[in-house]
Amino acid sequence: MEKELAPERVKFLAKDFKRGFIAYCGFRAKKIQPGYFESEVQLEEHHRQQDGFVHAGVLATMADHTAGYAAYTTVNEAVRILSVEFKINMLKPAYGRVLRCRGRVLRGGKQIIVVESEVYDVRDAGEVLVAKAMVTLAAVPAEKMGAHRLSETDS
Repeated sequence: MEKELAPERVKFLAKDFKRGFIAYCGFRAKKIQPGYFESEVQLEEHHRQQDGFVHAGVLATMADHTAGYAAYTTVNEAVRILSVEFKINMLKPAYGRVLRCRGRVLRGGKQIIVVESEVYDVRDAGEVLVAKAMVTLAAVPAEKMGAHRLSETDS
């Protein structure tokens, strides 16, 4: 694995991260390094469920998507990343004002990459670990993706 990502690759990953459904969710890239991706979202009412806690779907989406981009830091531009499987444990309810997620590649590979994501609820007292996920991802050559990928003008 490289020691450092090229600045243009970091810029591409940060921009690509927040497209489509993720743009609606409000997730943003915070820190990008080889094998590591950190994201954050300012929580709003639409992120919460009926009791005021952050919806489990938001936690799961953030864990999965951040893991995907941690994996994406380890491949070249001709490869795309797709989730194959993930398991998430909700450890505590999230209710703060910000969620932060850190994805770390545990096992890199040419075809299969395994990433661990941790989601933290940022509260007045600091960060609280609220969810942990194991995500298995497939590295797929871009030419096998067909026309399904968003173009730059679709975001």
